[in-house]
Amino acid sequence: MADKNSILKISTENAEFQILSALKSNRTKRSQTNEVFVEGTESIKQLIRANWEITRIVFLEGKKLSDWAESILKRYSHVRRIRMSENIFTKLSEKENPAELILTAKIKTHTLEGVEYKKNPVYLLFDRPSDLGNFGSILRTADAFGISAVFVMGHSIDVYDPKVIRSSLGSLFHTKLILIKSTDQLENFIQAEKIKNGLFVVGSDSTGKSTLGHIELCPPILIILGNEAKGMSVYLQSICDEIVNIPMFGTVNSLNVASAGSILLWEAVKNINPSILH
Repeated sequence: MADKNSILKISTENAEFQILSALKSNRTKRSQTNEVFVEGTESIKQLIRANWEITRIVFLEGKKLSDWAESILKRYSHVRRIRMSENIFTKLSEKENPAELILTAKIKTHTLEGVEYKKNPVYLLFDRPSDLGNFGSILRTADAFGISAVFVMGHSIDVYDPKVIRSSLGSLFHTKLILIKSTDQLENFIQAEKIKNGLFVVGSDSTGKSTLGHIELCPPILIILGNEAKGMSVYLQSICDEIVNIPMFGTVNSLNVASAGSILLWEAVKNINPSILH
């Protein structure tokens, strides 16, 4: 039996390489194994800080590693460690200049039932997100502002795609990210939150009747962002207490959804503690 602390050496595109390649590019494989593919120093740091379970550590054969990378190999000596030859490591990497390490990890899943009570919560719901970069960017904002949870509804991009992780700078690992499975599930949550703390549901649309600045976004609140091309679904519009537009003064009449979401989240968060404005 091989020593569990031994390092596997790979120089060909064998079965282990194929698994790693599938985790990088194949949504179905990520779902089946409940694993993510993580590359980039900051993303790896955040993965470790969030205490996700690491399943593999891949590093380049023949390259002197930094003290940081060596410390990770030492700290996780119980994890499957793979030394990979340069030609296939470069092929596996998503980056033009590959980082020192590539990791895989088990996905931490969250449910609506597991959302803990928090005074003045700010929730964000993204309807059918279709752009990986936009979704990663809004996760960075959600983390920066301490958003209670991020919900995703409808057919969408894979929220655990490596491009989402990279564009979120690892914020995904700190986000309570919840996939809404049905309208009934969402409605039950909203009704319970309305009874418990008076949740206010606000949608964002350029045709919204209320203008941001004329209406305050006060927690407890659920902010809904529509799909990049199609906006909010008719159903989600129907459950909003208000639909707001963001006033603009230039020629273009709409904002990137990540930019719009950041503005709305800030407007809500600043009302939790107005002293941050002074």
